[in-house]
This record gives sequence, structure tokens and C-alpha cells, in this order.
Amino acid sequence: MRECVLILDNIRSVANVGSIFRTADCLGVSKIVLVGTTPTPIDRFGRKRKDFIKVSLGTEEFVKWEYVKEIEPTINEFKKEGYKIIALEQDSRAIHLTPSPSPKLGEGSARGRREGVKSVLIVGNEVEGVPRKTLGQCDKIIEIPMKGRKESLNVSVATGIALFNLL
Repeated sequence: MRECVLILDNIRSVANVGSIFRTADCLGVSKIVLVGTTPTPIDRFGRKRKDFIKVSLGTEEFVKWEYVKEIEPTINEFKKEGYKIIALEQDSRAIHLTPSPSPKLGEGSARGRREGVKSVLIVGNEVEGVPRKTLGQCDKIIEIPMKGRKESLNVSVATGIALFNLL
């Protein structure tokens, strides 16, 4: 199975982070790194956050996670360990995610081509996105093409789409 770590960089909403935990569990993310102002499942007094658990449905109990204050050293550590660093962001250098055709019944799947690849997906703040400095550290930038009048999706929805594509 392909290994993927998720970095949530200064996400503000407890509901978004809890929802991302559920998606990460369902798709087999190996670890979530919570950075800066991103809410954690445990409050500053060491208590479980009821607002977090309400949305995550307890997935914080089995999805590995850690909190770090700064993103840069974390990215550098993953690079040393051979991970491909990918940011989900609207950017002129971004590669558009496109739907892949589903295999016909009985043909198997395309998953074998992706086995053994280690990647980190960075998702940024709901308003400002992934900072330019962080984008400069990435091996690849991906984005979900928008066809409607709004220019972006909710961060938890966008994360789910990107993870499904990567995994």
C-alpha cells in the first residue's frame, strides 16, 4: 500500500480538522501532523475536545497524529526520509487533478503502479492556503480544477478528493 502522511498547516476550524481525521482513517493515511494554530484532539489542559470528537467520531484514537509548532523542520525531516512533498494549492505551477477512468469489472485496478511511494500532502489555512515559502519546499503542487462560480472547495472536501487521488 502507498504510504501517505497528511500535514494540516494552520487550519482554523475544529469541524474541518475532525472531518479530515475521519477521511484520513477511511483512506488509510499513516499519520497526520497538525501545525501551528490547527486544533488538536486534546485541549491545552490535556482533555479530549468534545467538539473535535463529535465530528471525528473517535478516529483520533486510531489515526496517528502529532502536533508541531513550525512546518519547515517537519518538511525537511520527511524529505530526509525519502518522502515526496506535495501541496494542495491553487497556484500557476499546480498540476490539475483529473479523474482517472475506472477499471472495467474483472480487470483489476491501477493501484499496483503506486505501491511503495511515500508522500506527504500539505493542506493549508482555509483563507490563505499554503504559504509561498512552504510551496517552495514542495516537490509538486496539485490543485482541483473548479468549474463553478466559487473558486475553491471546503478544505476538508478538497483534502478528501486529493487523498483519494493520491491513494
